[in-house]
Amino acid sequence: MKHPGLLAIIPFIGMFAGPVFHNAVTPFIFGMPFLLGWTVIWVLLTSVIMALVYLIDPHRKAADAGEAP
Repeated sequence: MKHPGLLAIIPFIGMFAGPVFHNAVTPFIFGMPFLLGWTVIWVLLTSVIMALVYLIDPHRKAADAGEAP
């Protein structure tokens, strides 16, 4: 992947897409109202996506190897 930082856009879109399309209390997600459940899920997914960005970032790999990026 040439620009792994572009993956960081996914959580931004995900956080703000849910309330726009479905602004209601029901259905429940894990016993929480929809919007709260949606936010919790995206907070967890953001951590996973940022870990993925860290792992595939070529600049980090070059810095760890002591090379110029």
